[in-house]
Amino acid sequence: MGSLLEQLTQYLKDILVAGIMNNLTSTFNNLNSKLVEVTDTLATTPADFQPSVFNMIRDISENVMMPVAGIILTFVAVYELIQLVIAHNNLANFETWIFFKWIMKTFIAVELVTHVFDITMAIFDVAQYVIEESGGLIGDSTAIDGSALEAMRSTLEAMELGPLFAIFLQTFIVQFIFNLMAMVIYVIVVGRMIEIYLRVSMAPIPFATFGNREQSMIGQNYLRSLIAIGFQGFLIMICIAIYAVLIHDVAFSSDIMGSLWNVLGMTILLGFMLFKTGSVAQSIMQAH
Repeated sequence: MGSLLEQLTQYLKDILVAGIMNNLTSTFNNLNSKLVEVTDTLATTPADFQPSVFNMIRDISENVMMPVAGIILTFVAVYELIQLVIAHNNLANFETWIFFKWIMKTFIAVELVTHVFDITMAIFDVAQYVIEESGGLIGDSTAIDGSALEAMRSTLEAMELGPLFAIFLQTFIVQFIFNLMAMVIYVIVVGRMIEIYLRVSMAPIPFATFGNREQSMIGQNYLRSLIAIGFQGFLIMICIAIYAVLIHDVAFSSDIMGSLWNVLGMTILLGFMLFKTGSVAQSIMQAH
């Protein structure tokens, strides 16, 4: 009877060890694939992410927002001319160069509005280059080899049935939270791109304010916000890379249960930091 009980216990332990190893291997394989997926998505420009959506946004901007921007540009140009006249004592101190100055500023403002999409896309082209270059370095340095988890097998095999069952349940919790975080990462990445589309759709209006020093603060802040949301993708990659490195350090500890709880804590921290990347990018670029 004792031999039969030992065989049954060993059989259950083998099943639990295999289940734990399968759960952990699957979790870290998913992490590796998510790093690659996020890198590819973040390195995609708005024009390439959803070409049909981008073309729709561009058509709306050019056919709906551009006429409004033309009205605003006309108002700003007239306001600028009035300010120049008043500044020179109602032309009592007449200087012809002020009109050339006004013509030049108005010409530049018109050119900015006319080429608004080229300018906005140039910003995201630069951000894409930074993300692509950093993505290669991040992917090479943080990739987790699932086969290295085999080093934990001997530790697991030396454990009793009760602790093994507890670890088995915890690995399911780790998998669930990681899958939940994968959804959070997806929502943040796709939500960032939708926010880019929303901002780009109204680009002609803030660009129409560059003809006047006072009103140009709207356009300047808009440009800073575009740069911030462009480089938010870089900050998202940094957060995921830090998370991957930390997971790599704790996943192979001999204290398996302690390591799993550390994994849970860092996964929750990852989600919090991903939500903070937008505000961090805006604070760096002084966008309000």
